Amino acid sequence: MLQDIPTPTLRETRGCVLETERLALRKPTLADVKAIALLANDRRIAEMTRRLPFPYQQDHAVDFVNSLSGTASDSVFLIELDRRPIGMVGIDWREVESPELGYWLGVDHWGQGFATEAARAAIDYAFDEFDIEHLISGARVANPSSRNILEKCGFQWSGVQLHRFEAIGSSTPVDCFRLTRGVWSSLKNWGTSTRR
Repeated sequence: MLQDIPTPTLRETRGCVLETERLALRKPTLADVKAIALLANDRRIAEMTRRLPFPYQQDHAVDFVNSLSGTASDSVFLIELDRRPIGMVGIDWREVESPELGYWLGVDHWGQGFATEAARAAIDYAFDEFDIEHLISGARVANPSSRNILEKCGFQWSGVQLHRFEAIGSSTPVDCFRLTRGVWSSLKNWGTSTRR
């Protein structure tokens, strides 16, 4: 059964900040480099994300944060719990016609619903702020937890493709998913109408 889909609130402080029930999502800065590197430097994370290298060094985090000075920077967020970074979520605009949701969490924060909560906030933001009709995302076939997150967010399976993963240095099967604006709107309306 689908859970209520909370609508994140926006506040302005040095850019957009999304707030959910437990999390704050904000643009990462160079001050976050050490925390990002510490969280991302884990083989279990890198092997499940296409673009994270392993080992993940502070230089990688610096390059990543510096890359956000372009137009995509408004849809990439550092996930914070009690003002402490726990992961990243964002929309990748490399394929303008098919923006892609991506996310990762530090291992200590797995299995607590944080990724679903952060993903829902990023999805809501993307559909509210950008003129897009759908989002895509993917999960390694070997990663049922990520697949579960996408399904809880309303993504529908669209097939399997091979994608290259930097950390493992090869391609591996990925379950591909798609979420349309109409499905997201319906889920939000359904969630709102059943909220106590």
